[in-house]
Amino acid sequence: MTKKDIEFYLISTGLNYSTEFKFLSDRKFRFDFYLPDFCTGIEYEGIISAKARHTSVTGFTKDCEKYNLAQLNGYKVLRYTALNVKDLIRDVEFLINLKKNDVF
Repeated sequence: MTKKDIEFYLISTGLNYSTEFKFLSDRKFRFDFYLPDFCTGIEYEGIISAKARHTSVTGFTKDCEKYNLAQLNGYKVLRYTALNVKDLIRDVEFLINLKKNDVF
């Protein structure tokens, strides 16, 4: 599953979503996808090569800063790599069920 596949899946669910959502006005950090009804960002790390930005100490540190700031500002963040992105469907369905049961 790729970023494009994730977008096709989100379209198929009929959920309200946006791409490249900037979650803090004073920072450049963005979520790959954002589900506003769930206040949840979705990040696809990919990591298909050893030279991916996320695998360097600097890149990983910036990711930590990004995810910590997101959570401190009330956002939930779902993170996926090429190996576990298939779990996204299960996780989004879990969010939908929480909303149906008025947990949100």
